[in-house]
Amino acid sequence: MHLLENPPLLRLPYSQLHFQNSSVLPSFLKAMVVLANQVDQISLLGAPKPDAYFSGIPVINLAETGSADAIVKACQEFGFFKVINHGIPIDIMAKLEEEAVKFFSLPQVEKEKSGPPNPFGYGNKSIGPNGDVGWVEYLLFAVTSKPFSYTSMPVLQEPSAISFRSALNEYISAARKLASEVLELMAEGLKIEPRNVFSKLVMDETSDEIFRLNHYPPCPLLQGLNCSLTGFGEHTDPQIISVLRSNDTQGLEIALRDGSWVSVPSDQESFFINIGDSLQVMTNGRFKSVRHRVLANGLKSRVSMIYFGGPPQTQRIAPLTQLMGEGEQSLYREFTWEEYKKAAYKSRLADYRLGQFEK
Repeated sequence: MHLLENPPLLRLPYSQLHFQNSSVLPSFLKAMVVLANQVDQISLLGAPKPDAYFSGIPVINLAETGSADAIVKACQEFGFFKVINHGIPIDIMAKLEEEAVKFFSLPQVEKEKSGPPNPFGYGNKSIGPNGDVGWVEYLLFAVTSKPFSYTSMPVLQEPSAISFRSALNEYISAARKLASEVLELMAEGLKIEPRNVFSKLVMDETSDEIFRLNHYPPCPLLQGLNCSLTGFGEHTDPQIISVLRSNDTQGLEIALRDGSWVSVPSDQESFFINIGDSLQVMTNGRFKSVRHRVLANGLKSRVSMIYFGGPPQTQRIAPLTQLMGEGEQSLYREFTWEEYKKAAYKSRLADYRLGQFEK
């Protein structure tokens, strides 16, 4: 059967797959997955070519001198980089991954006891309130710095969940510390004082932090179709900084300055750092928040853990005077994190959120 002349309907675990009319199946959008009982659609994209994995991702060795300058260069060129020799034991990462896999392996009815997300909790396919969908299920937690705590959910209240809670505590604490260290190195590389000008915003006891566990399930029926499901659509992160770790499964892509998409090679022992919109504003555009997305290739489960470091709700976000050259004009109007967060919550994933705050 020719897939494009006589489109088939393939039954998938959570959805129905069909192809749009086309004479070819190129590497961009050519098909949609229509969710059962929903009008929203998950885009089906061409699979990355074997040689599409980008070898130019900056790698920052935190144990070496000169890492501060290297971080600044990476933030200016990509808004994204990998850190190695970060000091976080692999056991802490592996422990939380194991607990996440246990949760996502539960029967659907058990997982849904911790949802729907409002906005925190368990979610499945729907991402946010504005119609974005993806081949993903997730747990989203609100985190507070002092005293340390995170959103409690029914699954974490069970006596048997003591190891899950312990893994969350260890991992989030370590990720926050790493975020603080990286932010201080950014300030050092930019040669601005105080050294904690960025890090204090995510370490404050009222900092608005989020932690997300994402699971992109396998979908074996995609084998042989040379395509991938959109797991998490393209977007930038609104916060200051994001710290990402995933298992040894491909899927993450970033957009380069020329608009092209490249695949990021997986590395389960390292962390990837995303510059967020708020940091782009604070550096007056010197650092760029990176557009990124995740493709689910259907062959292997992908599990990722992301710590999002945001400032207190009332924190005013504006370019730092220490960075403004003589006669340099601010590219953005001043706003509070609460204002920006509300605007982001009302937008679609792919929207350019900073547009309405530009001068």
